[in-house]
Amino acid sequence: MRKPVVIGVTGGSGSGKTSVTNAIYETLKNHSILVLEQDYYYKDQSDVPFEVRLTTNYDHPLAFDNNLLIEHIEKLLRYEMIEKPVYDYSIHTRSKKVIPVEPKDVIILEGILVLEDERLRNLMDIKLFVDTDADLRIIRRLKRDMKERERTLESVIEQYVSVVRPMHNQFIEPTKRYADLIIPEGGHNHVAIDLMVTKIQTILEQKSIL
Repeated sequence: MRKPVVIGVTGGSGSGKTSVTNAIYETLKNHSILVLEQDYYYKDQSDVPFEVRLTTNYDHPLAFDNNLLIEHIEKLLRYEMIEKPVYDYSIHTRSKKVIPVEPKDVIILEGILVLEDERLRNLMDIKLFVDTDADLRIIRRLKRDMKERERTLESVIEQYVSVVRPMHNQFIEPTKRYADLIIPEGGHNHVAIDLMVTKIQTILEQKSIL
């Protein structure tokens, strides 16, 4: 029976998982493929006081609405359309907007904790962990947050030391053991990406989609 291929791509903040995702997407873009980002699925906090929302730990598993994410993936597996939520970081809760997403033959699920929940792992055909040294990850995060989010050097370092690093060590790094393939150095590892694309194409052929 025809069924989409689900690929989980994870790794720490600044690891290059988005670069890997984009590389796979670009290589297969002539086929039917979509990217589903986990960070669109932070929990709705509209019933929580704004002062409390400001303390949200976005690197903790409890920050994510995995029930909704799983429901949406299951719909996409049945080739049903979904309405992807939009998270508004300025108010630390969901926006009223949604993004219509049409089902595709390949679903790339990308996020820091997509391998943490067993229910999500069970929906995946391939599980990838992008493994990059901590010093490179913090440098990339510094560049990104200071340039794109106009953060100060001190605020980025403080957040990394107090939240990002401990959450990575406690929740993200341990999920490496669930990966089918560990990709060092993210999007720069062209050999690993080429192997992944070949594997995806093989699975698609086996499912008689191509």
